[in-house]
Amino acid sequence: MKIEMEDIDDYTICDSVSSLVEGCRLPVHMSGTDDWPLAELVSIKDVGIGGHRVYYVHYVDFNKRLDEWVGEESLDTRKVHFPRRDGGSNTAAASGVSTPKKIHIGAGGPISRPSSPVQQPTELINGSAVLAAALQKRMNRKRKGPSLESEDSQDAPLSQQPSPGPRQSGSMVAHHDDVVTRMKNVEMIELGRHRIKPWYFAPYPQEMIGLQCIYICEFCLKYRKSRKCLERHLAKCNLRHPPDGRKNKSYAQNLCLLAKLFLDHKTLYYDTDPFLFYVMTVFDNRGFHIVGYFSKEKESTEDYNVACILTMPPYQRKGYGKLLIEFSYELSKFEGKTGSPEKPLSDLGLLSYRSYWSHTILEILTSLTPVGENEKPQITINEMCELTSIKKEDVISTLQNLNLINYYKGQYIITLNKEILGNHMAAMEKRLIRIDSKCLHWTPKDWGKRAKW
Repeated sequence: MKIEMEDIDDYTICDSVSSLVEGCRLPVHMSGTDDWPLAELVSIKDVGIGGHRVYYVHYVDFNKRLDEWVGEESLDTRKVHFPRRDGGSNTAAASGVSTPKKIHIGAGGPISRPSSPVQQPTELINGSAVLAAALQKRMNRKRKGPSLESEDSQDAPLSQQPSPGPRQSGSMVAHHDDVVTRMKNVEMIELGRHRIKPWYFAPYPQEMIGLQCIYICEFCLKYRKSRKCLERHLAKCNLRHPPDGRKNKSYAQNLCLLAKLFLDHKTLYYDTDPFLFYVMTVFDNRGFHIVGYFSKEKESTEDYNVACILTMPPYQRKGYGKLLIEFSYELSKFEGKTGSPEKPLSDLGLLSYRSYWSHTILEILTSLTPVGENEKPQITINEMCELTSIKKEDVISTLQNLNLINYYKGQYIITLNKEILGNHMAAMEKRLIRIDSKCLHWTPKDWGKRAKW
């Protein structure tokens, strides 16, 4: 067997944690658990005196919101996967198997979860931190080709890649991976009465990074360095509810920036004009407090009725997500269209949509009545789409996920069993808040014609 000298030069002995580099994969103790899942070293830094090191790790089979900094005591160096220069990885026992020596920092093995872009905001626009217009124009010139979107590895099998389009889709666009943007950069935010720990990177200005907490006005969504600065702002801020987006464009920009802390699969898009933003709030004597939102393209070539959707963490698991989804489909009904959320969906977004689709379709099926005395109820897939405004592909996938479709005597039939019906009825009893379409007074606009005018 021929051995290349270059291969020999590229390897060395791994004898301690000092040999670890960014891109290595090894078992790591996950905080708050007894588990040691496989994790990737995203970043390594020295802290304090004496060369003490900490490691920012991503747990390979878990969502990025669980990423964290750990110490050396949390690393199991008995089995390490070292990154190769060709993008692969080598498995090496720390007791003596050779490992790569020439390594590009941060360019290790296959990236398990893409995150947001390299660029950071370079200026303030209307008091809002967004990507500067000049920077965005340069980015747009580079992105004249098809849109490229990616998703966390655990979500990818459950989602579809969007079809290439003439421009980036959604109020947040796809991006390339970067070590810096794979790491959470905001420690804490205070939004009204809630203190929330962010899940992902968001491109807040550099002067905000490293603070113990970023203080955000819950009405205009502008951010401040301290509570005292926020109090001065609140004394001047006249908003007590989401503003008119045509007159206050910085609100939509600040909303996208805030949402990025909890959405990883897309990143900020500078131009918010092509989108409509629907903000859900709860009301008390202090004003209207943001619960969540969804954005929607004014004109979607892919028939997306939602671009980005988010329920703020303090309001999750309370039914608000389904309420937002239900409202988006009520708008589609007014438009006389079927719609679908922009892909890819986050893991939590996918769960919410699958739950909504299941409840909505089962609600239709259980309301059917037989056409004759000895005949069973009948309905077609197209009729389900017309009644719900759910796109055909989503209706079919939901029926398949519920195992409702069966092939019998040359035709497909839908079979409902007692267990499915029982679970459906129990779930519907918990959905106390619903959208009443009779209270929705809204006329769809033809944005294509408006653009021509």
